[in-house]
Amino acid sequence: MQREDFRCFQRIEVRWAEVDAQKIVFNAHYLMYADVAVTSYWRQLALPYESSFAALGGELFVKKASTTYHASATLGDVLDVGIRCVRQGNTSLQFEAGIFRGLQLLNTVELVYVFADAATQQPKPVPQALRDVLTAFEEGRSVVSLRSGSWNDLGRDAERLRMAVFVQEQGVPREIEIDEFDTVARHAVVFNGLQQPIATGRLVSDSPGVGRIGRMAVDRSVRGGRWGRMVLDSLIEASRQRGDQEVVLHAQRHAQPFYSRAGFTPVGEPYEEAGIPHITMKKVFTP
Repeated sequence: MQREDFRCFQRIEVRWAEVDAQKIVFNAHYLMYADVAVTSYWRQLALPYESSFAALGGELFVKKASTTYHASATLGDVLDVGIRCVRQGNTSLQFEAGIFRGLQLLNTVELVYVFADAATQQPKPVPQALRDVLTAFEEGRSVVSLRSGSWNDLGRDAERLRMAVFVQEQGVPREIEIDEFDTVARHAVVFNGLQQPIATGRLVSDSPGVGRIGRMAVDRSVRGGRWGRMVLDSLIEASRQRGDQEVVLHAQRHAQPFYSRAGFTPVGEPYEEAGIPHITMKKVFTP
């Protein structure tokens, strides 16, 4: 087993509570590391666990978990935990985890899950939609699709995400979240392999030659999976293609580094909008 065998990694730093009397990681924690990596795997597949498996009509239950120890991790080690799906059975899925310190393989974990009815725990065939997503990811193909269009085309899906993120999670009043710009904006929505919306944003015109990106929202359970950047890049390109000279946005302060990485720079001083700290940011298109 080599690092290059894996497409999904979770980085973990060994903490004091995970070290035993021998001053090495207690054996059971390697299973925990693998389980954390599985969570990252679903994020990379763009599958919010709860809603996705509800849509699939079942749950995954652990049938087998085994570990092989090659060397010990110690306090302060930074570990990279690779996870991959290596086999799809009729009702089961087999995963392998490789726990690395640098290039050194410390531990391998085998996890076998059975897809079953959530209430009765009776096995069911693994749905084809889930098989397709797993296969696509392991083969290096995209597991999402991005659609761009009007509020009539995408409003239902965009609103669902925005209600969850801005209204329910952040406490923004609904009456200011859905506004008059929605009907004239260009919207972008990323859908996962189950055709669930997981990220959205919109583009409006602030003034001639100036686009404004806003209402950027990503499903909470798949954040960090690059889906927000996919929406942002799509809207930036749409602004450029229609002839704008620059594009602006009102960034929540905690998201400022995200927009900085996309080439936006702060303009003016921070302020509050809907009770949340914001800062205006701008990206100028070069000829």
